[in-house]
Amino acid sequence: MLKKVAVIVVSNFSIFEFGTAFEVFGIDRSARGTGVPAFDFRVCTPEPGSVKLKSGLSMDVRLGLEATEDADLVIMTPYGRDEDVPESVLEALRAADARGAWVMSICSGAFALARAGLLNGRRCTTHWHYSAELASRYPDVQVDENVLYVQDGNVITSAGTAAGIDACLHLVRVELGANVAAAIARDMVVPPHRDGGQAQFIERPMPACGSAPMEELLRWMVKNLETEHTVGELAARVHMSPRTFARRFRSETGATPAAWLNSQRVLRAQELLESTDLNIDEVARESGFGHTVLLRHHFAKVLDTSPQSYRRAFRGQLADAI
Repeated sequence: MLKKVAVIVVSNFSIFEFGTAFEVFGIDRSARGTGVPAFDFRVCTPEPGSVKLKSGLSMDVRLGLEATEDADLVIMTPYGRDEDVPESVLEALRAADARGAWVMSICSGAFALARAGLLNGRRCTTHWHYSAELASRYPDVQVDENVLYVQDGNVITSAGTAAGIDACLHLVRVELGANVAAAIARDMVVPPHRDGGQAQFIERPMPACGSAPMEELLRWMVKNLETEHTVGELAARVHMSPRTFARRFRSETGATPAAWLNSQRVLRAQELLESTDLNIDEVARESGFGHTVLLRHHFAKVLDTSPQSYRRAFRGQLADAI
């Protein structure tokens, strides 16, 4: 059970990314009747006292790294990646990994995990600004710059800024279930799960565009997932030629209409697998894929898992006879 959370901060750490971890784990929501437990949230540093932030402010941190010794989750916050990380921090990260605790980095915090050797042979991510540098400095690390977060065993790495929220909520879903993660996300006014890459250039989890006509079209497409939409038909709805529409659609969403629609179908299938008892055939129909084989294909392509495995991960109590 995920209960004790220790966040490591070092000099020149980033307050926003620290805040994402605090918002998920540091606020006591146990009295709100949503099933969210009260986490034992600890902030620690190698030398307790005043720790400088990137913004020029400082934080009074009273706990040393002994706070990580029995934590269920140890989070490494971002810091100036060109600065040396104290060996005591690296030892704390190694110890957490060795005893099977969850270890997470947010943004450039991945450099500390890599320096500690935790990412050797593992797939990981960091902010896209730093991904090439991480891969160059640590050739044994498999860096994927096109994702919001990566879980490889007990180690989770996330991309920049708000991707830390995605990674934290993912872990909550794995450990405590989709309902708890959704309750925290609702309280934070963020989506419980975002699909796609770091800047959402490839897949849009929600209909969002720069122009009102395209925005309206995307919302209509989401309401009609069960329908096959040709480029010509979609173009006609926004009074464009097919060629102009295809170009505009990709420039505003980062994807083709078919790819964008399939990403929405996958997202709908995830919701159904988490919140209903529909069998896989029914989920395929309700999400717009029509056939189970198509659902499985796109699920594996986008999420690298099967619908059955996804349901077991986020609704483990359900029977496998689906």
